[in-house]
Amino acid sequence: MCTCALWLWVLPMSMSILLLPVAATGQEARLEVLPIRPFYVELALRQTFAPNGREVGVQAGFTAFRYGDLELNGTYQYFGFLSKEHKSDLHSVYVNPRWNNFLDILDFPSRTPINRLLRHLLFGPLEDRAVPFVGLLVGAVLTGPGEQAPSYSYGGQLGVRFPVAHSVALEFSVGYFEYGVDLEEHGGHQRQLLFSTGFAF
Repeated sequence: MCTCALWLWVLPMSMSILLLPVAATGQEARLEVLPIRPFYVELALRQTFAPNGREVGVQAGFTAFRYGDLELNGTYQYFGFLSKEHKSDLHSVYVNPRWNNFLDILDFPSRTPINRLLRHLLFGPLEDRAVPFVGLLVGAVLTGPGEQAPSYSYGGQLGVRFPVAHSVALEFSVGYFEYGVDLEEHGGHQRQLLFSTGFAF
C-alpha cells in the first residue's frame, strides 16, 4: 500500500513539468529528435508478489526525444523463467518518459533550498554529480495472458544516474508495474518490482 501511495503522489508530479514554461525550468531547452544517446544496457531483477517470484533479466534502450530535462526512451526487456512447473519467456517493449533532475523544482527557499538539502541527504559527496529521475513505463508484453498476447504493461520508475567518465554513466532504478503473462497456456496478470542497474553511454 505504501509503494502504491508513493507512486500516486510522485507520478503526477513528474508529468506536471510539461505544463511549465521553459523559463520556469531555468534552462534554454530545445527539442532533440532521435539523439539516440544516452542508450542503456542494464541488468534487471524482477520481484513478483508471489513465492519464488524472483527472476533476472536484461534490458536495453535508447533516447528517442529530449527536451531540456525531459526525455522519452524506447526500451526492450527480456526475462526467462524456468522451473519444474513452468517455462516461459517474457519479451517486453515500452516507452519510458522521464523527468531528469526533478528535485530542482524544489529550489526554494532561497537561503536553504529544499532540493539542495535532499541531494545532500540522498547522495552525500556525489550530490552535484547525481541526476535523479522519475518516469513512467507504458508498453506491451509480447507473451501475454492466454491467446490475447501482446498484453499491456504500465507502471512507474524512480532512479538516479551518476556520470563516471566521459559519456558514460552508472544508473540505478526501481520500478513498479503490472503486466500480463502466459505460463503453459494459463494466462494471468502480475504485479512486480523491478530493480535495474547498468550503464548509459
